[in-house]
Amino acid sequence: MNFSLTSLIVDAADLESESSFWHRLLGGSITRTATHHFVQVDALPVIVIQHAPGHAPPQWPDGAPQQMHFDFATVDVAAADKRVLVGGGRRLRPTDEVDSAEQGSRVYASPAGHPFCLRSS
Repeated sequence: MNFSLTSLIVDAADLESESSFWHRLLGGSITRTATHHFVQVDALPVIVIQHAPGHAPPQWPDGAPQQMHFDFATVDVAAADKRVLVGGGRRLRPTDEVDSAEQGSRVYASPAGHPFCLRSS
């Protein structure tokens, strides 16, 4: 049996800030409905932002578990770091803890609090 990953569903209380964040970071396009925003980027599964009015973000790494996270590889981690912060994301760990791909990934959260990592490709 063969499977392919077609989409990733992300809950958020604020559809616009969450979908705009992923769109600014990754590019592509957004299709909006009243309850879902679809971020489509070539070569990636569709990222579906699903309206969840009572969504409470994970408190990872120092509290409630993260449940899931994205890992992204990029050739310019410093430039991607700036895009994350300008777009409304935040660092979950200081960048001086991770200065190279050999040491691991930089850890962030989206506006809705979903964790993700950036590492050098």
